[in-house]
Amino acid sequence: MKIAVPKATLEGERRVSLVPETCTRLKKLGLDVLIEAGAGYSAGFPDEEYEAVGARVVGSAEALFGETDLLVQVHPPTETDLSRIRPGTTLFAILNPLTRHDLVRRLAQQNVTSLAMDMMPRISRAQKMDVLSSQSTVAGYKAVLLAAVEIGKMFPLLMTAAGTITPVKVLVLGAGVAGLQAIATARRLGAVVEAFDVRPAVKEQVQSLGAKFVEVEAPAEDAEDKGGYAKEMSEAYKQRQKEAIARHVKEADVAISTALIPGKPAPVLITTEMVSAMRPGSVVIDLAAEAGGNCELTRPDERVEHRGVLILGPRNLPATIPYHASQMYSRNIASFLQDLVKAGELKLSMEDECVAGTLITQNGQIVHPRIKELIGA
Repeated sequence: MKIAVPKATLEGERRVSLVPETCTRLKKLGLDVLIEAGAGYSAGFPDEEYEAVGARVVGSAEALFGETDLLVQVHPPTETDLSRIRPGTTLFAILNPLTRHDLVRRLAQQNVTSLAMDMMPRISRAQKMDVLSSQSTVAGYKAVLLAAVEIGKMFPLLMTAAGTITPVKVLVLGAGVAGLQAIATARRLGAVVEAFDVRPAVKEQVQSLGAKFVEVEAPAEDAEDKGGYAKEMSEAYKQRQKEAIARHVKEADVAISTALIPGKPAPVLITTEMVSAMRPGSVVIDLAAEAGGNCELTRPDERVEHRGVLILGPRNLPATIPYHASQMYSRNIASFLQDLVKAGELKLSMEDECVAGTLITQNGQIVHPRIKELIGA
């Protein structure tokens, strides 16, 4: 079987879905690796490195799509990609199927077997395949660096001849993978960090990284779903949460928000009123911008200033650190394929929990029960 790596066609996307080290692993599975010329350049992987490990560089996207069996991408297929994918191809990519219903329908209509890497179940065996965690790690790290560049202060406590420089105060909203990485990075830079999350279970993780956990009392069973993700809370809890966040946002120099609810708009945690109460020169980095934003003032990929406070809503921070983001994504893909490819052939069994969780379309049909119900297919 042939597995293909096309050049990204999404604007601003610099990641590549497979890196040379992974190609070596896939060849051992009996797969022939094809890569579109220049696909890895933006991530720091030239064609020569792919050729050195036995991958074949293909000069055009049309030729690549025309002879592939398995197609591996980072971002969801663009209209250009969809026009090139031939029926019968199996696609591995981040698909956002909970919200991208038109894309799911289109993949079914084109008879593309699609597996959404962002739907990987959160079970122990799947940790090495979890692209949301790997890419969120990059996003959390870069969010802090972005804040450090934009804020007019230095992060660490410094004792100088000119007097003491107090450390920056950072508030992280959402202590998932991105939030925890943001906490760790801010602490390494010397900031004083506080973190909030609706899940009491993450308190110990927050504290282990040297941050203070902001608590809002809520029933533990209401804080997260069976998959370990945060879920929507009661109105009474939301009011207590709003009051607590308002107090801490007011004192923060930097607020980094990462709160997401799968398949739903991001919860608004930072209101216009809260931003108005922040000191001029403060910075808000909203990592939930693509899902509507945790800050009421967020505009995806735009710089918004409100009373001297800067609000940034970057939609694709992992693409700004493409080398390591690509490396981690590629390893996620390779780990999944090692479970699925036997003697050079792809075997998809719904008895495999990882397949059942990620398989969206097959044989011209939408087969994922949850997506099927959402779309009404």
